[in-house]
Amino acid sequence: MSTLRNRTTVLAAATTAVLALALTACDGDDSGTKSASPASGNSAAASSPETPKDTSAANTDTAKGSGTTGGSTTGGSGTAGGSGTAGGDTSDSYAYKHPCKSGDLSVRVYPREGSATQQVIEVNNVGANSCGLSYFPRVSLGAANASDHSSDIQPTVPGGLGGAPAYPVKPKTAAIAVIDLNPSGANGLTWINEMNVLADDDHMPNAETQNFELGPDVKVLDPKLGLYRSTVAEAVSSMKQAGTS
Repeated sequence: MSTLRNRTTVLAAATTAVLALALTACDGDDSGTKSASPASGNSAAASSPETPKDTSAANTDTAKGSGTTGGSTTGGSGTAGGSGTAGGDTSDSYAYKHPCKSGDLSVRVYPREGSATQQVIEVNNVGANSCGLSYFPRVSLGAANASDHSSDIQPTVPGGLGGAPAYPVKPKTAAIAVIDLNPSGANGLTWINEMNVLADDDHMPNAETQNFELGPDVKVLDPKLGLYRSTVAEAVSSMKQAGTS
């Protein structure tokens, strides 16, 4: 009987010890889980601000990549100039070696303000690079409906020309020439109603001549044409030298 009690006591003690160990293990798991959760949360919080930074960096890189591609595409038209972002080569030396092309020019003809007989010929460079023109445009005056233009009138121009190999025109600027259809103001030819302009007689074919209608009351007599200049005033001064050497 005593032995049985001892065994019972031993079993109870063993059971108690096992329960105690189990409870200790459970407390350890709970403690570990609780301590792990804050660490995990802090880790997420620490990495959370970096996530937008990484995303921003990726977006920036992507934007830069597309910008570079766009720059290359945009710069393609200015490749010849070799200056990309500057919009092309704007030097006079480049213009001397690269004659203007019709596709890079816009030509206008309009009456000069304050004069009844003078017309302004304005040749704008709409290209990306500087280009070179002949010293003055080739101009002839005739009838729009004429089948034969051999009798068209050509103006006199200044003589004694020399110097640079071409007249340079920078991008977004104009070369201006002025023609006086009737410098003396006397009675002149009344059948002329059209002005024909070739911006560069040295390098452009006749087919690129442009035609401009003149007013109905135009009288042409001994017309004079000046050289290309950067302003109307300078072009007028050059025109007055036409016919002189």
